[in-house]
Amino acid sequence: MEPSLLSAAALGLCPRCGKRTLFDGLASFAPRCSSCELDFAGFNVGDGPAAFLTLLIGTLACVIAGWMALTVDPPWWVYVVTLGPATLALILWGLRAGKAALLCAEFRRKAAEHRIEP
Repeated sequence: MEPSLLSAAALGLCPRCGKRTLFDGLASFAPRCSSCELDFAGFNVGDGPAAFLTLLIGTLACVIAGWMALTVDPPWWVYVVTLGPATLALILWGLRAGKAALLCAEFRRKAAEHRIEP
């Protein structure tokens, strides 16, 4: 059964069979689904979500740091201990979800590179 785009993105589900086989590492795709043998290498997701997420979450972290500085004024190490790991975790989770959503969308729309036959 094909998973929804939201569940595939949030949980890293294979777009064909719905098993949790999409990722092999933190944000790297497995070569293929171990359940239905769908080849993930044929999809061109790229690193599009990386720049967008880094800018978006980095902006959010700066706004939170500014708010903390104006309201609480904690020592410098509080920023490092709180905002550093939170920013990294949000970027990694967002990167996984973004890449999974793009791969699932490509699978559903049967997107492929255009080939010119000689």
